[in-house]
Amino acid sequence: MAHHQILIIGGGTGGIMTAAQLKRKDSKLDVAIIEPSDKHYYQPAWTLVGAGTYDYQKTIREEKRYIPKGVKWIKDWVTSLDPKENAVDTAEQGRLTYDYLIVSPGMVNNLDAIDGLEDTLGKNGVCSVYTDPNYVWEVLKNTQKGQAVFTQPAGAFKCGGAPQKIMYLAEHHFRKKGVRKDVNVVFATPGSVIFGVKDFKETLDKIIEERDIYFKPFHKPIAIDGPNKIATFEITDAEKAALEVIDTLGEKKIEGNILTMPFDMLHTAPPMRAPDFVRHSELAYADGPMKGYGEVDIHSLQNKNFANVFIIGDAAGLPTAKTGAAIRKQAPVVVENILELMAHQKLSDERYEGYSSCPLVTGYGSMVLAEFKYDNVRDSDPLISTFVDTTQEQYSMWLLKKYGLPYLYWNHMLRGRL
Repeated sequence: MAHHQILIIGGGTGGIMTAAQLKRKDSKLDVAIIEPSDKHYYQPAWTLVGAGTYDYQKTIREEKRYIPKGVKWIKDWVTSLDPKENAVDTAEQGRLTYDYLIVSPGMVNNLDAIDGLEDTLGKNGVCSVYTDPNYVWEVLKNTQKGQAVFTQPAGAFKCGGAPQKIMYLAEHHFRKKGVRKDVNVVFATPGSVIFGVKDFKETLDKIIEERDIYFKPFHKPIAIDGPNKIATFEITDAEKAALEVIDTLGEKKIEGNILTMPFDMLHTAPPMRAPDFVRHSELAYADGPMKGYGEVDIHSLQNKNFANVFIIGDAAGLPTAKTGAAIRKQAPVVVENILELMAHQKLSDERYEGYSSCPLVTGYGSMVLAEFKYDNVRDSDPLISTFVDTTQEQYSMWLLKKYGLPYLYWNHMLRGRL
């Protein structure tokens, strides 16, 4: 049975960043990463791919290029966790044991949560930048009239701003092609507002109004009929939404709080959840709003029941947005805590305050950089915000999104330098 001083589950952003930072702090550490995939994807650029302004192939690189020097790569699938025995079970190599465990496997799609989604996603004009951004661009190019509906699921999902980013880009594309007057653009969300942080919400509300985008809050997608191009929504707050039916959109109230809406293009973020080996383990919340996600202290990221286990990234049960930017702030906290536990059997003074960031692309050449922390408190970078009002659309922030962030990701974040 193989044993490692520090075992990391997941070779995505969180796993690679923590491994790289640990080895930079102490090259003698015995660190191993469990990751089955040969490829590493820069998914934040998939929204741009879906809008035809980024090459999908440039978002893919070989995983082996980013496994830090001196870190063992265990190319396998995790099947279950046994934290009482400090053990992880894998599909091919059996049981592995550890002194410290870092859990960073991301999220998995849960297509069954919306009736009909699995059967129609990737065809019939039903698309998602989360699964196939090239098909999103194909659908967008072919939409010349009718109705483009953009929606998102109830519950947590990664990169929560992506559904509205591609919506803004699509609306701009329709304008550039001269077909905007023939296409209704609809954003239907289970939420109550376009964005939770006040300063950024005000800007986005103004954009929606100026661009004649139909904003439909309290709309939870429950079924998608691809062949007949009908989306079905449950109104999550019937009193506030007043079950308003807009004839222009072809909406129909069918029963109770349920209505249907036709579409020619439908973009959605698939429902997501933590992987089964996390959900069904003793590391996860058994109930409540974070059910199935890793049960951690929100500032130390230490599991509440097993002191030698830390959970970061999308699988962690944290009241903040699930983004790569969040992981960039989480990784150093985990690294310092593990090193302090090793040396002095106590946690470090490092704290994660819930920082996350959503680079809200609002069109070809414009972006609002939304940065925030726990309780939806604005948390903008003091240096950037000295020179740029990040609550407003900026061309400089578009350049950061398209060119700066990918460079920083591949060359600094994954190398443990940022």
